[in-house]
Amino acid sequence: MATDYDAPRKNEDEQSEESIEELKARRHDKNSGKVDEDETEAAESFELPGADLSHEELAVEVKPKQDDEFTCMSCFLVHHRSQLADPAKMICKDCI
Repeated sequence: MATDYDAPRKNEDEQSEESIEELKARRHDKNSGKVDEDETEAAESFELPGADLSHEELAVEVKPKQDDEFTCMSCFLVHHRSQLADPAKMICKDCI
């Protein structure tokens, strides 16, 4: 929890009185016992800013690994041979 060091400090008696008052106020609050809305409902109604892409399909052309590429045995990404740091272990420069 963040602490505001510029705020005046309160002793423990004042803090306990404050929390008791807050609890009493919440007891009379009608919404305090309500359960939050369902997460799936909230996710379905949530829209990202921008265009509606819900009916779009992602078309990606997958090419096989080329002769001048290798698969790193640490991160499992396909890199160009110039990124090869350890030929014996087949590890890229990023993973060293």
